[in-house]
Amino acid sequence: MTEEPHDRAQFHAMVDGTQEDWMKIAAASVAFNRDLPGRVLAHLKMLEGDCGGFAVDRLEHSLQSATLAHRDGMDEEYVVCALLHDMGDILASANHAELGATVLRPFVSEENWWMLHHHGIFQGYYFFEYLGLDKNMREQFRGHPAFERTAMFCARHDQNAFDPGYDTMPLSAFEPMVQRLMARPKRSIYMRQAAE
Repeated sequence: MTEEPHDRAQFHAMVDGTQEDWMKIAAASVAFNRDLPGRVLAHLKMLEGDCGGFAVDRLEHSLQSATLAHRDGMDEEYVVCALLHDMGDILASANHAELGATVLRPFVSEENWWMLHHHGIFQGYYFFEYLGLDKNMREQFRGHPAFERTAMFCARHDQNAFDPGYDTMPLSAFEPMVQRLMARPKRSIYMRQAAE
């Protein structure tokens, strides 16, 4: 969708903006934000074909992780977290967990955000020793309220999601979940906060 010049703010520096300018910008952001789930899913699809040495490609791993979580009876928010937990692999290979957590932070609970943000360290329990790293690096977080949840995610829905023979659900099964979860943020600096 291309905006006409009359639909755009007239300032060239924010300091010169008016209420009318910002109402145009706010109106344009509604459609843009509505398409966020589509952009996130398009980014996720970019993981297809890259195995990174694993037995399945990164998209299959993501789908398998979400399928395991779904079949394990986890709630929809958790399932979407499982689906998108490695979406950062493309742009942030040195800190992939943080990117996925950042994208989902406005839409998920604090415990699911923490799980996403730290899952890379917790996943290391299964392989860091082979890279000369401390497999128990996660122990620095022992006692955190989301420690056990994150350890469980890695044990049941991440480290075991590399099976080429697994009956993985298709992406289309998860797309409505992503749409629902990302329909409206729970928190954002751009939202008015309710009076406490």
